[in-house]
Amino acid sequence: MTRKPEALADPIDIAVGARIRLLRKVRGMSQQALAEAAGVTFQQIQKYERGANRVSASMLSRIAAALDAPVAEMFGEGAAAGQGGIDEVAALLAEPGALELLRAYAHLPKGPQRITLVDFVRALAPSAA
Repeated sequence: MTRKPEALADPIDIAVGARIRLLRKVRGMSQQALAEAAGVTFQQIQKYERGANRVSASMLSRIAAALDAPVAEMFGEGAAAGQGGIDEVAALLAEPGALELLRAYAHLPKGPQRITLVDFVRALAPSAA
């Protein structure tokens, strides 16, 4: 039986990929734009973001420059001791639509609309805590 590449990926590669995707989305950059800036195909960026392919040091440097971020940020260096929490947030925000949902949520007035939205989303995902 063939295993998916993600099943074989190193957790560090997955975490670095999640940070690349998070920074790219925060910067409002498409995979295509990042790929062009880094000199690779957008499919390669997809593989890096999933952790399916490892990012070489030189490529990580090019990606960081394109994202206007220090390379250390790709490893979460300089983060608080609870780095696992940062990795969890990065993974959650890397989910398709998560950042857009959060931005829309932030534009809602504080109060019952936000509570209703959170309750609604929780009801759609019964496994959510």
